Amino acid sequence: MENPVLWTLIAIQVFMGAFDTLVHHEGSERLAWRPSQKTELRLHGVRNLFYAVIFLSFGWLEPHGLFTILLAAILATEVAITLWDFVEEDLTRKLPGTERINHTLLALNYGAILALAGPILWEWAQLPTRAVPTSYGWWSVFATVSAIGVGLFGLRDLLAATRSDRLDRGDPADLVADLPERRHVLITGGTGFIGSRLVEALVGAGHWVTVLSRDLRSVDALTHPVRVITSLDQVHDSDRLDAIVNLAGEPIASGLWTVKKRARIIESRVATTKAVTELIQRLEHKPSCLINGSAIGWYGLRDDEELSEDAAPAPAFVHDVCEAWESAAHEAAACGVRVVVLRIGLVLGVGGGILARLLTPFEFGGGGVMGRGSQWMSWIERDDLIRVISFAMAREDIAGTLNATAPEPVRNADFTNALAQALHRPVFLRFPGWLLSAALGDLAHETMLAGQRVIPTHLQNAGFNFRHPKLAPMMRDITGG
Repeated sequence: MENPVLWTLIAIQVFMGAFDTLVHHEGSERLAWRPSQKTELRLHGVRNLFYAVIFLSFGWLEPHGLFTILLAAILATEVAITLWDFVEEDLTRKLPGTERINHTLLALNYGAILALAGPILWEWAQLPTRAVPTSYGWWSVFATVSAIGVGLFGLRDLLAATRSDRLDRGDPADLVADLPERRHVLITGGTGFIGSRLVEALVGAGHWVTVLSRDLRSVDALTHPVRVITSLDQVHDSDRLDAIVNLAGEPIASGLWTVKKRARIIESRVATTKAVTELIQRLEHKPSCLINGSAIGWYGLRDDEELSEDAAPAPAFVHDVCEAWESAAHEAAACGVRVVVLRIGLVLGVGGGILARLLTPFEFGGGGVMGRGSQWMSWIERDDLIRVISFAMAREDIAGTLNATAPEPVRNADFTNALAQALHRPVFLRFPGWLLSAALGDLAHETMLAGQRVIPTHLQNAGFNFRHPKLAPMMRDITGG
C-alpha cells in the first residue's frame, strides 16, 4: 500500500482520533468514570481493538485473498460500530460542539480513506490467499505506535465498562436526610463539581432548588426539576428561601496566577457573596442560614502543625482569597441570618475536581509524587461534603467556621500510593518541585508543593459522622476497586 496520500489521510485520522479521545473522552467528558456510559465504553473498546488490527495489517502486511476479505469485513464492522456509537452518544449524553465537529471530520476523512483503499483491497482479494510481509518504513513504525495506543485505550475502556456498576454512589437523597421536608434552597455555583451533586441530592429528596448560573449549557446536565436564574435580581422580594448555599467562584487551579487571574479569583467570590447579602437584606422572608464556601487555604502555607478552626493563618495568596470571601459572607449575619463558613479541603470524587485530573495519568502508569511528597493533603470525599452541607443547614446551633475535611489528612506520598493501589497500578515517577514551580509558579508552590494538616474539630464535636474517614478505603470505594 505504497500510497503517500492514503498514509497521510490515515495519519490525519489518527491525530483527530487522539484529539477526540484525550480532549473529549478523557478530558471534558470523563467517560471511563461515568456509569451511564457503559455501552459507549464497550463500543469504544471493541472499535479500538479493531483499529489496532487494521493498523498492524496495513503497516506490515499485504493480506491477499481470504485475508483481504477478512480485513474488509473488519473495516465494515468498524463502520457499523461507529454508527451505533453515534446513536448511543446522542441518546445518553449531550455532546460538546467541538466533539460533534470532530466526529464529522473523522467521518469525512474515513470516507476518503475507504475510497482510496477500496481499489487496493479489491486487487488484493483477487490474489491467492496469503499474508505477504512488507514494510513502508516510517509509515509502518507510525502504524505500530498507533496500534499500541488504540489497543491500550481499547482494553482500558472494556475494563472501565466492567467496573461501571461499581461506581454507583447510591440514592443521593440519603445525603440530605438531616433536612426537614420540602425546603427552598438557593445554590450559587450549582453547576460545579460540588454544587451539581448537592442539586441532585436535594431534588432527589423532594426539595425545591433554585440555581444561579450564567452557563445555561451546564444547567442541562443538572438533575431536574430546578428553577434556573441568571441573576439574583430575578428573585422577588416575596420569594421564600429557607437556605442559601454559596459556592460560586472562579476556579483557582484552572490557569497560571497572572495579575488578572488573581483579581478574577477574588472578585468572583466577593461580588457574588455581596450580591447574596443584598438579596437577603431585601427578602421579606429571611433564609434561616447562609452556608458559604471557603477553603483550607485560609490557614496559609503550613508544615506539620495540626490546624483546628481556632488556628491563626499564615501569609499566602490562597489565604487572601479565603479571607476576602469569608469577610463578605459574615456581613450577612447583620441581617439576623445564621452564617456557616465551610473551609473545604480537597474534594475527592471520580466525577471532577483534582482526582478527575489524576485518574487517566495514574491508570496508564503516569502518576507520581509531587516534590518531596511530605506536604499534607487535607481531603474530603464529595458525598461526605454534601452531608456536611446538609448537616450545617439542619443544625440551628451551628454557626461560624467549620473545617470541612476528613479527620485523617495524609501526606502527598501516601495519597499517591493510595490512588495507585486503588487502581492497581505501580508508581514510578516523582515530579521535582523546581520543575513544577518553573512551569506553574505560585500555583504549584501553594497548591501542590505546600499544604495544611487540618482537623475538623468543630464538626466532630457537633457529632458529625464521616462515612469516609480514611483515605485508602475511600479510594477503593469510589474507584470501584
